[in-house]
Amino acid sequence: MRVLGLDLGTKTIGLAVSDELGLTAQGLDTLERKGLRKDLEALAAKVEDYGVEKFVIGLPLNMDGSEGPRAEATRKFGTALEQATSRPIIYWDERLTTVAAHRSLSEADVSGRKRKEVIDQVAAMMILQGWLDSQRPLQSPAMDDTED
Repeated sequence: MRVLGLDLGTKTIGLAVSDELGLTAQGLDTLERKGLRKDLEALAAKVEDYGVEKFVIGLPLNMDGSEGPRAEATRKFGTALEQATSRPIIYWDERLTTVAAHRSLSEADVSGRKRKEVIDQVAAMMILQGWLDSQRPLQSPAMDDTED
């Protein structure tokens, strides 16, 4: 099961894809926004290329958890994407993912110019990985200890 994660911006869309087991997210690329129709066509091509079964889209909630205009625009895009690809859309709270992505790239000593090129991919990876992690059952350490 492959899942495509999206960090939806006004100028770009960061993309990340899961491995086939749904365990890890890898950065894919960043799409430059070219209008709704072309954006949907580009994402439909990713569905075909990677065998994507669903999308996880970062939902930009306000810090108090409420939805504002950006969240509304994201949901509108998600509805159009679901109609265009016949794939389910999952919304995932993306609060502070861009901040965390900047921090992660800074700690990795990625230059400012390179950071700008990959920040949306890293944010998409964090969104997707957060959702993937939430799908695994919690396992206590005692469950890992098996006696032979």
